[in-house]
Amino acid sequence: MRSDDWHLSEDLDGFLDSTGDFLRSRAALHTTQLTVLEKWRKEGPGGDGSWSALFGRLEGAGEGEVHGAFYRHPRTGGLTLTALSTEQTDTLAARLAGLGHAFTTVLSDEDTADAFAAAWQRHTGVSSTRDWGARLHRLGALTPPEPRPEGRGRLVGEPDREQLVGWCAEFCDTVGEVPSPTPATWHTSRFADRHFTFWETPDGTPVSMAARTSVVGGMVRVDPVYTPAHLRARGYAGAVTVAVTRAALEAGAKDVVLFTDPANATSNALYRRIGYVPIGEFKRYRFSDTP
Repeated sequence: MRSDDWHLSEDLDGFLDSTGDFLRSRAALHTTQLTVLEKWRKEGPGGDGSWSALFGRLEGAGEGEVHGAFYRHPRTGGLTLTALSTEQTDTLAARLAGLGHAFTTVLSDEDTADAFAAAWQRHTGVSSTRDWGARLHRLGALTPPEPRPEGRGRLVGEPDREQLVGWCAEFCDTVGEVPSPTPATWHTSRFADRHFTFWETPDGTPVSMAARTSVVGGMVRVDPVYTPAHLRARGYAGAVTVAVTRAALEAGAKDVVLFTDPANATSNALYRRIGYVPIGEFKRYRFSDTP
């Protein structure tokens, strides 16, 4: 495979036109790409001047069919890849290194992330460390847990903003995600375009929350799900996840997915009981010699 089978540009619209069918063809596995690119399509990629957006697609020789894609985030400098073979990651790393590009991280399925991190070190000398891992699940048959806790799901509205921002910040602190949203940064955070639901007790007290993305390519991702520590082990997380999942299906989703921490046996067991089935492992590596 030649490295010039990769077509690079900074044109978001052109990238969406050329790779949209490919990304939608495996919507569950491409959940991150679809949701991020849809947000950029509506709002623009943004960025803080440190990085520029960069897009790439891999085409088969002489056929024009897309076999892989990537983008660099203009705010974080992170590289996100679709699944690639070891040979494909090597030709991509060689092409990007030869053009002088740099990245802070690489995110992809486990095999692709491993292969690119190794190839990037071969071609640039830049080492990396794994700093995130997740298991992707897709909904099979929705099975509400029993017994169901008392209460109901309720869509979050503007009057709930203070509590919503606070809980999202607590969620970020719990999972080690930075930056945490604040009231001042909420509109630029990754949570701002989500559809949130609170689970509330019969007296109207919110006790748990979950959110879903909008439908893109027939796919919705549930993210985040959070219950304050003192309210856990009461069935609230399962109940609010079921409520958000139903909302996703009612909105027209064919694939409903979510990520879990593979080390969290409790959450993994919960989502399997609800009907979510593991379909892949994902990793992110952080490169050592980038700003």
